Amino acid sequence: MRYRVEQLAASCDVSVDTVRFYQSRGLLPQPEREGRVAWYGDDHAERIRRIRALQTKGLTLAAIGRVLDGEVAAHDADLAAAVAVARGDDGRAATLTLDELASASGVPASLIQAVEREGIAVGRRVDGEVRYSTADVEVVRTALRLLEFGLPVGDLLSLARDADDALRTLAVRAVDLFDAHVREPIRDTVGADPGGARTAEAFEALLPAVTALIANHFRRVVIEEAERRLEP
Repeated sequence: MRYRVEQLAASCDVSVDTVRFYQSRGLLPQPEREGRVAWYGDDHAERIRRIRALQTKGLTLAAIGRVLDGEVAAHDADLAAAVAVARGDDGRAATLTLDELASASGVPASLIQAVEREGIAVGRRVDGEVRYSTADVEVVRTALRLLEFGLPVGDLLSLARDADDALRTLAVRAVDLFDAHVREPIRDTVGADPGGARTAEAFEALLPAVTALIANHFRRVVIEEAERRLEP
C-alpha cells in the first residue's frame, strides 16, 4: 500500500511533523517521489510503529536508531531500554542545559567545563545534545562543598580521575560477569526471551545491588582508614 505523508501519519496515529522529524533523524528511509509528491509504503508504517514501541520502553532516538540499524540486536532491545533509563537518558531526567545547571548548583559554568575537560563527564548526550539532570545538580553542589573546605581543585580532580579509572576497571569485570552468567544463558534459551525482557529485569535487579555493595564497602574502607590515622 502507498501513503501520502498525511495518510501515513493518520494510519500510525502520529502527526505529520513527527513523521518528518523521524525522517530528519535518519530513522525512516526516504520516500519514493513522483514529481512533487512523496509516497510512503507499509515498511515506513511498520518502522514508525516500531519506533513508537521502543520509545515507550524508554529508548532515546539515538538508541532506537542503533536498534533499527542492527547495531543493537533485537533480543537486547529491552536491555538497551533498561540501561537508558538507568542512565537517565530517557529524556525526562536529563533536561538541564549547562547554564541551567550552573544556576541551579551555584557553580560557574566555566568551572564545570574545566572539570569535563579533565575527562570527568558530568552531563550526558540526549539525542545529540549535552544535558544535565537534577542528580547532577547535587553532585556539583557536593563538589563545591569540598572546595569550600579547602581541598585544592587539582588534587580533587586527580582523586576523581583515579576513582574513575578504578571504577571503570571494576565495571568491566561486573558487566563481564553479567554477560557470562545472566545475559548469554538467557539469550541461548531459544525463543524464551525475544525482546530481552528477562535480561532487562535481571539488570534492573542487579544494578542497585552491585552499586550499593560497592558504595557501602568504599564508605567502610574510608572510615577504617580515617580511624587508622587517629591511632597514636
